[in-house]
Amino acid sequence: MAPSTIKVVDTAIIAVTVYTNQALVTRRGIIELTGEERQLIINHLPITLDSNSVRAGGNGKVGVRLLAVNTERVHLNEPSSIRTAQLTQHIEQLESEMSYLSAQLDGLALQARFIEGLREKTEEPFAQSISRKNLSLSETLDFINFLGSQYTEYGIATRDYRNRKQEIEQELEPLRQQLKQIQTPAPRESFKLVVDIETTGAGEFELEVTYFVDCAAWIPVYDLRVSSANKKLNLSYIAEVTQNTGEDWDNVTLTLSTAKPGGTLPPKLEPWYIDILEPLVASSAMSIQPALSQVRGRLYDLESDKNYSKSLEENYVEAEIVTAEVLTTGSVVSFNLCSSVNIPSDKVPHQRTILNSDLPCNFSHIAVPRLVNFAYLQAIVQNPINGATLLPGKAHIFRDNMFVGTTQLENITPGQVFKINLGIDESLKIERDLVERQVDKKLIGGNRKVIYAYRLIVTNLLNQETNLKLSEQVPKSKHEQIKVHLNRTNPQINEGEMGILEWELSMAPQSKQEIYYQFSIEHPPQLNIVGLDI
Repeated sequence: MAPSTIKVVDTAIIAVTVYTNQALVTRRGIIELTGEERQLIINHLPITLDSNSVRAGGNGKVGVRLLAVNTERVHLNEPSSIRTAQLTQHIEQLESEMSYLSAQLDGLALQARFIEGLREKTEEPFAQSISRKNLSLSETLDFINFLGSQYTEYGIATRDYRNRKQEIEQELEPLRQQLKQIQTPAPRESFKLVVDIETTGAGEFELEVTYFVDCAAWIPVYDLRVSSANKKLNLSYIAEVTQNTGEDWDNVTLTLSTAKPGGTLPPKLEPWYIDILEPLVASSAMSIQPALSQVRGRLYDLESDKNYSKSLEENYVEAEIVTAEVLTTGSVVSFNLCSSVNIPSDKVPHQRTILNSDLPCNFSHIAVPRLVNFAYLQAIVQNPINGATLLPGKAHIFRDNMFVGTTQLENITPGQVFKINLGIDESLKIERDLVERQVDKKLIGGNRKVIYAYRLIVTNLLNQETNLKLSEQVPKSKHEQIKVHLNRTNPQINEGEMGILEWELSMAPQSKQEIYYQFSIEHPPQLNIVGLDI
């Protein structure tokens, strides 16, 4: 084909739709046609491209018929000397800064040792001078302030230098890896896109192509901030986008979709086999006593100084959180980010906030005194009916500006009620005591009867009413000759599955609630009972 009939089109990525395991890329390029062109070429498309997914279209000031779209695999041997030189220069600059910081740290250490030696050598003479009144009060204060200021100055500088060294070390590692990959000889590949066309004349034409690429994905991450005073949950829906497609997404319109393209066939059932369990040779019986630990999780207080925060509120405008436009089509939800986005091909997660909203919530407590003697706080929240589906993902939980921990959110649809565990709440005090253990000396029907009773006292230290779900447990027998009976409960409830006892309590402010239950165990006296953890 004559060179005049082939023209290369310079294109740029203008939009990307990211799915859970791939991405749809849209490229556009404008070209002036002479009327002789029969093929339009787009070079340097990534090797992660799915050749079966390529589609072409466009419009312009001249009539164009798109006849066919083909992809060709191209082996490249492009020189990498420019990139190698850039990386080498950057690495050398960072290493030079690292050497400078090491020298500064050595100097600070030497100065600190000198000051320490000066303090030790002058401590006794200095004290004697003070006792003899050879030194005035101002001279004494000047010397003490000198030592203190020097220690503080050296400490701050040492910390700053060490932090910067750590930052440089983290920055150097990926740069060295990139340099190693470039310097390792390996054939490079790309795709070339060939679009066969027919034109009606000369004029401007805008070509648009779309294609799917692998090595791209997004996952949801959540920040859940609960305010006890306002009874609100601030939900930040964050998308963590990662791509290693081989091409950077610079200033693109980014859409995140929950759809799963690529699957057209339903799953196929495989044979489902069942069998018998071969008997095992029993060894000597062992009594295993469960060990219950009461570990209080540390809460890391992230609240800054209140006076400083008040000053910030008076002098600064709160930053605006940029979110996405939410579109729902059937069960598929799309998030269109309202601003241009840059996502390089670097395998590094890049976060974008796609939704931020305040949701009303209610609080309740749950407690299992047999295992732990304190209560846990829960927030009960409803996803708005007109809200977005919350996909499964990790959530970071904050309670009144304190980091509580992380949890895994399940799929939460609009209108669905869900619970967020907020950790230990010491506003409820729980006491649990074994108040009765009575062995009946008379054998009833040849069986020995042992009676156990527990009393629990729950104190609400809050100045507001709260709901508490309290769970206890009585043992369940796995032997036909061992009988367990629940005799009494107060407040009265029925025994649930697996011996679970559950009380739903509504506790007034600054109130106490007493709970009592009694159960008995009957068994032949010769049986050795195991697993009775009382």
